Amino acid sequence: MDSIETKVVDSLRYSRKHPDFNTINNEVDKQLKFLYKLGYIEAYLKEINQSSDSTFLAQINLKNKFSKVRLYNIHLVNLQLLRPLIINKSDDYFEVAISNLETVLQLVNQDITASGQPFAVVQLQNLIPLDNNIITAYLDIEQNAKRTLDSIIIKGYEKFPKSFLKHQLKLNKNSVFNLERIKKQTANLQNINFANQIKEPEVLFTKDSTILYVYIEKSKVNNFDGFLGFGTNEDTNKIEFDGYLNLNLINNLNYGETLKLLYKSDENEQRTFDVVVRMPYLFKSPIGITGNLNIFRRDSTFLSTTQTLKLDYQIDVKNRFSAGISSLRSDNLLSNTSLFFEDFKSNFYIAEYQHTAPQFYDFLFPVNFYVDISAGIGKRTVSNSDLNQSFLRLNTFKIFNLNERNSIYVRLDGATLISDNYFENELFRFGGINSIRGFEENSLLANLYSVLNTEYRYRLSNALYVHTVLDAAYSENNISNSKDKLFGFGFGFGLLTNAGLFKFNYSSAKTENQQFRLSDSKIHISLTSQF
Repeated sequence: MDSIETKVVDSLRYSRKHPDFNTINNEVDKQLKFLYKLGYIEAYLKEINQSSDSTFLAQINLKNKFSKVRLYNIHLVNLQLLRPLIINKSDDYFEVAISNLETVLQLVNQDITASGQPFAVVQLQNLIPLDNNIITAYLDIEQNAKRTLDSIIIKGYEKFPKSFLKHQLKLNKNSVFNLERIKKQTANLQNINFANQIKEPEVLFTKDSTILYVYIEKSKVNNFDGFLGFGTNEDTNKIEFDGYLNLNLINNLNYGETLKLLYKSDENEQRTFDVVVRMPYLFKSPIGITGNLNIFRRDSTFLSTTQTLKLDYQIDVKNRFSAGISSLRSDNLLSNTSLFFEDFKSNFYIAEYQHTAPQFYDFLFPVNFYVDISAGIGKRTVSNSDLNQSFLRLNTFKIFNLNERNSIYVRLDGATLISDNYFENELFRFGGINSIRGFEENSLLANLYSVLNTEYRYRLSNALYVHTVLDAAYSENNISNSKDKLFGFGFGFGLLTNAGLFKFNYSSAKTENQQFRLSDSKIHISLTSQF
């Protein structure tokens, strides 16, 4: 080797110490392959001499360095895929930097594999130097018959809903086989709360069939949620209790169905009964159906019943669009006539979009980002008199994970009812542990409101976190001609126990023109148990 060749070889940072002669040969082969990538296609090992008992000298002849390779048979490849790497192109060939040659061959191979030929071989033939800068070669692709998925077999959870396999994971029989795409599709199991992927899918190739094995286990996602709250009654100065029970049953029939049942009773003599049934993928189609019945009674003032029926279209694992109708009937229970309460019926055509980005691996915070936005247009009927109305609702939250222990939770909840006039028994009701904290449950009425919830969360362990409470809200009530700014402050913690997730919140509330009073503070306790 001359001095220039010696400098090139010395720049390779090869290992100088070896335990035996075999590792020396392996090191030389490794460096030769690296030299090929640098453009020394003709480099070869001239000899290895033993200069002493413990010293060997390997001599490598580099010969000429090529900077480009000209590839023929371009009709065999997708040039659009290689466009960023192509230096020069004609009708018969294209040229790439020799340092990118390995990347080009990998991209060509991936493209052919994605077309259903996992055993295709891409190689170069007839490598011939054109001059001192360019070497020519012919692309050769050894193709085979295209493979399609002949069978998909579920292992572990054999009753996994086949509709989810087709519409959410996008795994279909007779589709072109592409292992990388299949792995991405089965990874979407992490976005399905009632199933987990045990391990990556496996493929069995036979002479005339391709069988895919998907390994899934069923998860326990049924949950029972309840809380106990207590505070001091301003009139009687006695402690009063309120609470609710919330039951969610998910996929118990192995259909992916959901049943939600809520019963709530609070200190304002308010009663809520709410049931939601969702059946996805009817008749193996991407269309599902959701039904909802909500009954709300406020002491002896009024009783409202809302019925909703929607058709759901599951766009993908995280996104769903719904459209349907909603009917509300409200009865005034007061014996005397009131300007603020009235018997009426409302009918709305509604549309809804929902996005959910879960992180089910985190038992404390299983959902990272959520958006639910809905709108409706319709009319309200009172004594055969109709009034056009519309509404808009938004409920969204996001968890900003700063690091493994610290995160910030932000939630925005709001709604507006657009109408020429209002009755109190059709206004939105908010306030409480699931709204602006520190206020009594459903004690606030508005035709327009927005609530901002924020928490700074610090994770003490995988089963325990503490957090702050900082809430703000704005509301408008056109009946009372009031516009209010509300605030809630406090702290809390969450503890994952064998019985479920235990939450404790201590919150105080104030309005814009009111000072904080500890006597108005609320303590909320809840326990969510999965089974």
